[in-house]
Amino acid sequence: MQFVNPLYLIGLAAIAIPIIVHLFNFRRFRKVYFTNVKFIEELRQQTQKQSQLRHLLILAMRILAITALVLAFAQPYLPSGNDDTREQAGHLVSIYVDNSYSMQAASPDGSLLVEAVTKAAEIAQAYKSSDRFQLLTNDFEAQHQRLVSREEFLELIDAVEISPATRPVSQVVLRQRELFAKDRNLSPAAYLISDFQPAFADFASIAEDTVVQSFLVPVAANQIANLYIDSIWFDAPVFRAGQLATLTIRIKNASDQNLEKIPLKLLINGNQRAVASFDIQANQETLINLPFSILETGLQYGELSIIDSPITYDDVFYFILTIRNEIPVLVINDKDENVFLKALFSDDSAFVVTNAQVNYLDYAAFNNQNLIILNSLKHISTGLTRELWRYVEGGGSLLVFPAAQADIDSYNELLMTLQTVTLMPVDTTRTSISSINLQSSIYEDVFESLPENLDLPVVFSHYPLRRQTTAMLEPLLELQDGDIFMGREPAGQGMVYLAAAPLDPSWSNLPKHALFVPTIYNIALQSQPPAKLYYVAGASAAILLKTQSPEADQVVHITSQDGTFGVIPQLRRSGSQLLVYVEGAVNKAGNYDITTNDTKVAAAAFNYDRTESDVRTMSAAAIEDAIADAGLQHFRVLAQPRQQALTASVAQLNSGVRLWKLFVVIALGFLLAEVLLVRLWK
Repeated sequence: MQFVNPLYLIGLAAIAIPIIVHLFNFRRFRKVYFTNVKFIEELRQQTQKQSQLRHLLILAMRILAITALVLAFAQPYLPSGNDDTREQAGHLVSIYVDNSYSMQAASPDGSLLVEAVTKAAEIAQAYKSSDRFQLLTNDFEAQHQRLVSREEFLELIDAVEISPATRPVSQVVLRQRELFAKDRNLSPAAYLISDFQPAFADFASIAEDTVVQSFLVPVAANQIANLYIDSIWFDAPVFRAGQLATLTIRIKNASDQNLEKIPLKLLINGNQRAVASFDIQANQETLINLPFSILETGLQYGELSIIDSPITYDDVFYFILTIRNEIPVLVINDKDENVFLKALFSDDSAFVVTNAQVNYLDYAAFNNQNLIILNSLKHISTGLTRELWRYVEGGGSLLVFPAAQADIDSYNELLMTLQTVTLMPVDTTRTSISSINLQSSIYEDVFESLPENLDLPVVFSHYPLRRQTTAMLEPLLELQDGDIFMGREPAGQGMVYLAAAPLDPSWSNLPKHALFVPTIYNIALQSQPPAKLYYVAGASAAILLKTQSPEADQVVHITSQDGTFGVIPQLRRSGSQLLVYVEGAVNKAGNYDITTNDTKVAAAAFNYDRTESDVRTMSAAAIEDAIADAGLQHFRVLAQPRQQALTASVAQLNSGVRLWKLFVVIALGFLLAEVLLVRLWK
């Protein structure tokens, strides 16, 4: 036991006062005469013994009462067991308040965020005004990266608002430890106030720290129930106007109730295009396929919505579709154009085909092409190799048909630069294509079913493809001997397609075969750079833009459709791609326009992070089990009824168990005992 004010122990000298009074008791006794002397002697002896015992008990009560009162003024306490000598210099307190969307859930105090802010204030009140404080939220704002006084901390927590940003507990703990490492002279204490969703509580990712004591303060909502749109995707990678597209929606029910006949509505460019209703079981998810027709080209602003309360931030899901009216294709020829490619693309308005000779190339025009086809080039120059690498690295698609008398070394220089397979000398063995990779997106929906005796192309000669160590060529068409006749492999941001033979009937009958059309057509169709349907609001993102002409002073704006929000993002050019970096600047869900120099070039959709939509939380017992499984011995759960303030509990944790109130009660008890002895013992 230790004392806050040990000087008050001098007051124990007051014990001498009742002792002196007891020793110099000058009370006179009255004489009583009796005839029987023997009886008088016995009565006198009995009365003296009782009187002495009574006086001694009264004296003991007075001494103990004074002792207890003096000890109460000295404020005794039992130490908390923390022997850190830095406590004498003060405390450095970091308090994290979870302000994610799940903290909007209702609680007796109004919302979980209000309850969390109240608890943060109670924790701060348990420390001295001279201690230093840090406030952390999911936003990791710059103003929260500094130490403040207790009064300023209380002002900061009053300004905390709901944010779309989310952080796992491991990131929060790491940020707190970074603060503690800056000042080793103060005693550290970390507090985390949250509803502790399972996705948030990644305790297994936290390393044990024997210096910092962390306290977890859980808050729980009145009712846990939420219905939300989790994610969406399409059944096809690319789209064309007039095509029927199928949108798949995953919807989750984070509640204990079965829901029926919930309406689902789809808007495209503000117009309702499809509607459906669905049933979903408690704590389950469902997939809904929603078909609709794409009526026009250009940017399509999509919006899905359901009806659910009281949590509504995740009831709307935004997405962007880009429907191109023309796909630019560049065919590089050695001399003459290829009649089969010309026949394929000439009558299709979906493609704009440009033929160019290899000796008269405009390399700057590569950025404007979705697909470049090398048609039977005898030699590939070093300059063309370099430009093709930049084109594919920036997101372009390249289709290579080698020449009949190709310079294999120049081809292999290009292929090795692209880190894919290389060509071997010609194999003149007659063979045929034996299998089609129906799992590839190139042949998806091309065949309803394959007959057993399917007539596949015959190959008279081909260049065998040698696989490199790092090559991951996906076979599209395979020969009977196991060689790949045509395959593809990602390279940089783009895709490389490689054929083992030229488009020459003397090498194979593929150019005249029915398989030729869907193969080349789908390669050209899927050469469109894939556009992401949506991004996460409040998170970092890199948006790819395909620019027609690079400009040194190019300025990009991201603007909400209602014009109430705008931001200028960071830019970085990569080949024909312009990378637009959004470092959490867009924190509101919706569809946004992307403009360069006042011209709309693209659009992007942002949705709130759905990890916060599952409002189910961990109990205090579950949190304790989780930190025990993670081996975190310096983590502790502070869970108590809402009506009890945290101030007393935190003060007890810091300075130990305060005993002064107990000693006041003991002093009053001794005084009461003295009164009873005086009044009742005559």
